[in-house]
Amino acid sequence: MAVRPVFMVSLDQRICIRENIEFEFFNGFSDQQKKRCIRSLHKEFLEKYSDRKVLEISSKSEEELGVALSAFQLKMKLGDGREVSVESAFQASKVFERGGPYVDLLNASSKAAKKDERLKNSGKILAFQLEGERYAAEPKTFFYQWLYLHALHLHPELAEPLMAYDAFTDIVFHPQKSINCQAEAAAVYVSLKKQGLLEKALDDQTYFKKIYGSSSI
Repeated sequence: MAVRPVFMVSLDQRICIRENIEFEFFNGFSDQQKKRCIRSLHKEFLEKYSDRKVLEISSKSEEELGVALSAFQLKMKLGDGREVSVESAFQASKVFERGGPYVDLLNASSKAAKKDERLKNSGKILAFQLEGERYAAEPKTFFYQWLYLHALHLHPELAEPLMAYDAFTDIVFHPQKSINCQAEAAAVYVSLKKQGLLEKALDDQTYFKKIYGSSSI
């Protein structure tokens, strides 16, 4: 057995509701085993929340939409016209005690950017910096959410069908090992959109941080 979070859309100030679900876990690194875990997690979740529609967001998803919404796949556009993945942009923006931002990672694949050794050996994260703009390191998941929401908003072909769902998982996300989660970011996007807060949140970093800080994220 294992426990993983499901991130649910909220129509109040909580923005995102996190529910930990216990489910039968299938060991192994193959895609087949990961998909078995996803089905098991969703089954247990839907037994408790039968009125919800849940989507796995990761490269292991059985839905094309879920794969496309992975931070490894989802693209954002830089000022110079380059398109990079959310994951590469996030890793390339980290400012550490002893280095960074490592802007060369903008040209790296998502996988290579995430595994770059400098990210492990440069000390504590002090801030984030992308295209000359500085972002605070606290709250810890703020900058990741900010990047993901902006990238997603550039892709209506993904954002529109996403609105049909109100719960999201990421089977690769382990709360004891990671902080940021693409499933959580998707839930935040849908919540803000349904509450009519999305446009202002995207335009005003201070406003987004204010409602972000008052939520249960």
